[in-house]
Amino acid sequence: MSRSLQPVPAVELELFTNRFRALVDEMGEMLRRTALSVNIKERLDFSCALLDPAGRLVVNAPHIPVHLGSLGLCVRALRSEMEFEPGDVAVTNHPAFGGSHLPDVTVVTPVFGGGASSEKPELLGYVANRAHHAEMGGTRPGSMPPDATRLSEEGVVIPPLFLVRGGTPRWSEIAGRLSTGPFPSRSVEENLADLAAALAANRRGVEQLVSLAAEFGAQTLRRHMAALSRQATDALESALGRFATGSYSAGSRLDDGTPLRVRLDLAPNKLVIDFEGTGGVHPGNLNATPAITRSAVLYVLRLLIEEPLPLNEGLLDGVEVRIPLGLLNPEFGADPASSPAVVGGNVETSQRLVDTLLEALGVAACSQGTMNNILFGNESFAFYETVCGGAGATARSEGATAVHSHMTNTAITDPEILEHRYPVRLERFAVRRGSGGKGKHRGGDGVTRELLFLAPLSLSVLTQHRVEEPYGASGGGPGSRGSQVVRRGSGDEIALEPIDGVDVEPGDRLVLETPGG
Repeated sequence: MSRSLQPVPAVELELFTNRFRALVDEMGEMLRRTALSVNIKERLDFSCALLDPAGRLVVNAPHIPVHLGSLGLCVRALRSEMEFEPGDVAVTNHPAFGGSHLPDVTVVTPVFGGGASSEKPELLGYVANRAHHAEMGGTRPGSMPPDATRLSEEGVVIPPLFLVRGGTPRWSEIAGRLSTGPFPSRSVEENLADLAAALAANRRGVEQLVSLAAEFGAQTLRRHMAALSRQATDALESALGRFATGSYSAGSRLDDGTPLRVRLDLAPNKLVIDFEGTGGVHPGNLNATPAITRSAVLYVLRLLIEEPLPLNEGLLDGVEVRIPLGLLNPEFGADPASSPAVVGGNVETSQRLVDTLLEALGVAACSQGTMNNILFGNESFAFYETVCGGAGATARSEGATAVHSHMTNTAITDPEILEHRYPVRLERFAVRRGSGGKGKHRGGDGVTRELLFLAPLSLSVLTQHRVEEPYGASGGGPGSRGSQVVRRGSGDEIALEPIDGVDVEPGDRLVLETPGG
């Protein structure tokens, strides 16, 4: 953003910031109300955002950090691939175009306003949402197969497509893509219903932004978008002033031993974040995209700012992020069958990245470092949830107990909804007392969650910190590792690996213990 623009008075900027926030909040509420799936309607596994005409994130609703930080890259990738006109809406879930993993489907709408009827209207910005579809195909229900090694095994890949072109929806095209291919979706009608909800949410955002432009003028909107970005840049510069110039580094390992490395070199008006030394392309599904890595960076930088600013890409002005080819920057071919699997990179590697960055900066001990992804289903449905755990302590406070932390911000499924919609019974959901790390300020405790299965189902788990302990800081103790066990109705027990899958029968139970902070 140009610093040559005239300063915006603080009160005026605050008013426009809240107008922008109200816009994305209304988008989120529209998506929640009109969605069909439990994962979007009840668990709130979606994010909505407003972006400027250059495709940079301006304001987000307080949704899912791992989604929000990557939306700017996604919109800019779509801009380079597609020629947007009024009435167009794009859709994609492809990780090579700013996507995260295949269940996360992004819908982007350019917003035009002003201009005479004979002229092309002016581009005001973009509204976008990303929502997790619990079923997008793949080799196992839930589209997060633990044994996937190729992108095609994880489900239906949607390259950048027009969901609406010139005001005309293309439902038959998207339905055809969802229902064909090597591993099509098991819930096409639910996918289409949730995409219709995403479309409605964006339509609401378009209406709001056009209304603001009509009231205040497009130039005024651009000026305040730029000012908000500049405010974020200045706020980060001030926050980094609390740190001495020099290098900060940390390293950790995923549960399978894959290294994560980061080095931050801080100089006046410049921060370089380098992930050199991180592992190569993962043979399984823990690969993360550059969009996910930048999401983790953006989130951590936002944590350093102690004022109520929305997540905004102005935070990355003056920040250079170096991501070598490998785990955090895998190459994707034209054929999904020759591209690496990524579904665990979005949910698990992203969490581990955040804790590694926080360790380097010394601002917090390790949180549970996982989303504890639980999936079950059959050929007619899929269920997905993430489960809370312990948050890491800081020098000023204890870690929170039984919460989602860092890159996820979803709700847990209500027991009544869970048991009404799916063939399971929730037998236990309790705080796992004493699982947080000891210290002057304790880490937060994880939870125990026990599910009884009432039908034959395919069960998958994607987790971390089942081998590596969540680290303590400044002499504090580590958090307890998590675990997952299937207890057969016969009395036999099967200890599941951090990333694993098994078929269950009526009377079997999953006993999940999540890590402490």
